[in-house]
Amino acid sequence: MNFLSVLKGNWNEKSKNEIPREFPLLPLRDLVLFPHTMIPVFITYKMGMVAVSEALQRDMRLFAACLKVQDAGETYPSGSVMRIVQHLRLPDNTFRVVLQGEYRAVIASSVKQKDLALVKVEPIMGALMEPLSVEIIALMRTLQKSFRQYAELSKKVSIETLATIEKVENPEHLANLICNALIVKAERKIALLGIGDPLKRLEALLETLEMENEIFGIQRNISAQVKSRMEKTQREYLLNEQLKEIHKELGQDAGEDEFLELERAIERKRPRGEVLLKARKELARLRRLQPLAPEAGVLRGYLEWIAALPWSDCSADAGDLKEAAHILDANHLALHKPKERIMEFIAVHHLFSLGQTPGAGYERSKGPILCFVGPPGTGKTSLGKSVAQTLGRQFVRISLGGLRDEAEIRGHRKTYVAALPGKILQAMRKAGTINPVLLLDEIDKVASDFRGDPAAALLEVLDPEQNAAFTDHYLELSYDLSQVLFITTANSLHTLPYPLLDRMEIIEIPGYGEHEKLAIAQHFLVPKVRAENGLGSAAVGFTDQAIRDIIRYWTMESGVRGLERELARCLRRVAREALEQEYGTKAKPLHSFEKTLDREEVEKLLGQRKYKHELLFKEARIGVSYGLAWTETGGALLPVETSRFEGTGELLITGNIGEVMKESGSIALSYLRSVQDQYAFGEDLGKSNFHVHVPEGAIPKDGPSAGIALAVSLFSTLCQSPPHPGLAMTGELTLTGRLLPIGGLKEKLLAAIRNHMTAVILPRDNEEDWAALDEEIKSALAVHFVESAREAFTVLFGAFLHNSKDPTAQEP
Repeated sequence: MNFLSVLKGNWNEKSKNEIPREFPLLPLRDLVLFPHTMIPVFITYKMGMVAVSEALQRDMRLFAACLKVQDAGETYPSGSVMRIVQHLRLPDNTFRVVLQGEYRAVIASSVKQKDLALVKVEPIMGALMEPLSVEIIALMRTLQKSFRQYAELSKKVSIETLATIEKVENPEHLANLICNALIVKAERKIALLGIGDPLKRLEALLETLEMENEIFGIQRNISAQVKSRMEKTQREYLLNEQLKEIHKELGQDAGEDEFLELERAIERKRPRGEVLLKARKELARLRRLQPLAPEAGVLRGYLEWIAALPWSDCSADAGDLKEAAHILDANHLALHKPKERIMEFIAVHHLFSLGQTPGAGYERSKGPILCFVGPPGTGKTSLGKSVAQTLGRQFVRISLGGLRDEAEIRGHRKTYVAALPGKILQAMRKAGTINPVLLLDEIDKVASDFRGDPAAALLEVLDPEQNAAFTDHYLELSYDLSQVLFITTANSLHTLPYPLLDRMEIIEIPGYGEHEKLAIAQHFLVPKVRAENGLGSAAVGFTDQAIRDIIRYWTMESGVRGLERELARCLRRVAREALEQEYGTKAKPLHSFEKTLDREEVEKLLGQRKYKHELLFKEARIGVSYGLAWTETGGALLPVETSRFEGTGELLITGNIGEVMKESGSIALSYLRSVQDQYAFGEDLGKSNFHVHVPEGAIPKDGPSAGIALAVSLFSTLCQSPPHPGLAMTGELTLTGRLLPIGGLKEKLLAAIRNHMTAVILPRDNEEDWAALDEEIKSALAVHFVESAREAFTVLFGAFLHNSKDPTAQEP
């Protein structure tokens, strides 16, 4: 059969009819074959081997098309009819064949027979005029020129291929050869393969070539810039080396001057001999390294840290107890116990300092570890600052909230990129002395994960017997922390590990009562927020009743942080009012602005009240009692409601209750069952179900101190008698009816006062804690100390017990 016209790209109806139309389909992975090219191919997959075998039995021709997705059977419709020039069957039935492209075609239809696909194809024939048009000739020459540029830039085109393309005069032949030589994605080659119109095909091919040339040009520019920078670095290195030699000839070694200055800086800090020896050893290593070596930067940073840390610089402590007391009283209201402990420390330390005489047997005192525990906003952090002020020491605060990585405390090894010492040594560098006050804030918020446990790393820091030789991973030297006064703060001690808790002296910072909050607001908060809101020179203030209303109806807290925010809200609006009235000008200076906010104006400025005590009933109700709870944010009132209905003696407790509180409810019901024959309950407890609910179900609640409140609520439901109104209670109930002591007494009583309770029931074992409270709290509440549930019932249900079955009966 004559294929000469096909190879030349000339088509007519007669030649079209002579071309075979059905061929075995050879699917190829990421390979696009073009006419006028010859290429060896290894056929190792089943469908390909069957296609080659079928072609060998026919006329040695097959249709090669690229697969759309690897390992899938579907191919692109465009491809090339290829003739098998050579073939070799290997022992494993795979083929090595050499294929020669004859013409482009597109699949018209296909028939699948097991692993063989036979396709009928239509040749892709463009209308090509003879002789060639001027536009075609111009495009061909432009293509040849662009391909020469591509060959120069890519360096991947052989000389033979370039020479062949330069001689080609047929546009079809030229396009096929260039497409075959181009290194672009298979999708782009398939698009170029399927274009029928010769002019459009040449234009598309030229566009692809120019884009590739532009990409190669950009890459060459980037490479040249990188090379230029590298040459600049090498040039600087050579110049630095030459400059060193010049300095040596002149007797001035700049590098040695730098090293000597670093060594003198370390010596001025007067470190221990071990530290000085290590520094000189590392300095000797640094001298031998090239300045641009990576290790040189690491060693220089390490030595600079040694030079920056305080090793012997110590600030003189103040020993004037009267001045210290004056500072504490001026900065903080109340807080008597913390102030006493701070004054004791100052006195002890001053006595040790007086013993610093030869032969006096002076021994350096160890810094105590104080832990301030209390609700938010009670002044724990500011108290730490006052401690530093009274002692005349540097103060540095370290926030531990959310800390998870042990390396934040001990540092990273200096071999790591961007390694640094831990927060402790960073704080010592910032302080500049070996005896600062370090405040470890929010120590109860420390967490742990796969990177380690920071709380375990703090064990060495906060142990007076060990911290004289604290080792940081970065420094790799022991550092003396024994003269540091560590103060930690926490809202709760429940999350702290016992070994860490055992190393600290716990000082409770209780919440404030209404009278204390009023004094703090008038003496500290109002002047502070007035200055912060631009009214420092104005005569702006609040009446006592206005501040009391803010405390009662816009805040519900043990501290004063929320109170400060509400005062600031008021003064911001007052500042706006002053500006609207044109105060702050020469005609109306700001110091002439006067305003005293009363309760009506405060309500107008702050809007609707936030807290209205909706959960509390003003009158006594059956089945409702009021317990007292302690939380990390202070005390809280805990209403308990109970209802009874027919059943089998089951107890259901709702309101987001923890396991301990559920057990307290079961204990209360079991106790009432054990003494039901002593009271006129009316029905058998075994024939009733009880539903106990603690309102505000979104808030988790747990703990044993609500035992008596649960028992009272159940008792009220059983006897259908309301408890005495305005009375709150707290205490852990045992199965025999005894009341055990509770903690957090002050916070609980403050919560009772905030919620307008008039009396409280407390375990008798808390009588000493009551005696230590402020008179303001004791005068605001009547107290009933009880030892058992029966005594509590007597206080709350006197009338019912008087009419009970056996009021004189003893408890089991």
